[in-house]
Amino acid sequence: MLTWSQVAAFRLTRHHFVDRGPAPLATVTRDVCGIQAQVMSAAHMALWARMHHLTRRDLHSALWKSRTLVKTSCMRGTLHLLAAADLPLYISALRSSRIRAMRKIQARDGRVSEKEGDAVMHAVAETLHSGPMTRGDLTERILSLNILGKKAKKWFELGWWGVVRQAIVEGLICYGPDRGPEVTFVRVDQWLPKQKQLGEQQAKQLLLRRYLRAYGPATPRDFAKWTGMSMPEVRPIWESVRGELLEVSIEDSKGWLLREDCKQLSKCDLGEPVLRLLPNFDPYMLAHVQKHHLVDRPYYKRVYRNAGWISPVVLLDGKSIGTWSLTHRGKDSYLNVQLFAKTAKIFRARIEQEAASLARFLESSLHVSLL
Repeated sequence: MLTWSQVAAFRLTRHHFVDRGPAPLATVTRDVCGIQAQVMSAAHMALWARMHHLTRRDLHSALWKSRTLVKTSCMRGTLHLLAAADLPLYISALRSSRIRAMRKIQARDGRVSEKEGDAVMHAVAETLHSGPMTRGDLTERILSLNILGKKAKKWFELGWWGVVRQAIVEGLICYGPDRGPEVTFVRVDQWLPKQKQLGEQQAKQLLLRRYLRAYGPATPRDFAKWTGMSMPEVRPIWESVRGELLEVSIEDSKGWLLREDCKQLSKCDLGEPVLRLLPNFDPYMLAHVQKHHLVDRPYYKRVYRNAGWISPVVLLDGKSIGTWSLTHRGKDSYLNVQLFAKTAKIFRARIEQEAASLARFLESSLHVSLL
């Protein structure tokens, strides 16, 4: 029988919250299976939370110069930062599921045929051959090509993902550097070094192993929710690696773990408290269906809010003890921390230390209000 304290120690270690020395940026990103980047500033802070030596210059270089990180859409159809070398893994593992879901939506009421969708994808790749383009310019160019019927043209014109969606899902394009307030898209074969492709089954198995290393113990339902796949899609993947897995009991719950990780988990002990400020949508908070091990029930709605919004949290030993918000006025920033309950002075002091590190990362004066 495992305890939630052991599980938290295991996951916190795998998420680089208890590292004794700095790890490469791409390694940290790989180990947590990507950083959700719907809100780019939150993605930056999620990496800072694991790498207090990190600077914004490091991030800019990794994304747009050395290109060891890549920004694309993957799990749950959301934007993520991935280790660039892992892009083929995520594309191969998720492509079939995402293409089926996309075509089902496009075909509703006969709006977009498969032939039209493929034509747009190829036109996008061909158009980007000359270099990065903004979403607006790319959409205008593709819709001027007279390759779509009236319904399809309207769908691509008004849809959030518009003309780029299938090309992203297929791994032909990814995000490039912002151009002012607008995002750009680039061809993967021009932006990144030549990459080794993976077969679909191999990629799915590898993704499941990676997920369990970072978030185990977990269940097939957890993996389905995290990837955005359906349970009928997840079951055969799970069964194909079942011999590598072990079911374990954690107090009032059960989950599965890679056999090779069982010994480490059973011996996990933080030794000393681990406190971190996690931003909105931190990956640590997104990987499981049940959340009781992440936040106590009375405070659930303060963390997991309406419309899929996830608050920034104060995480102590793997569990949320409060929320925080950050506002900016001129050159100054203001950190407002609201704790769920009375907290020992030592932890309030640790929050102040975390705030000082965040201020260095933001390169801003940070005024802290701790309630």
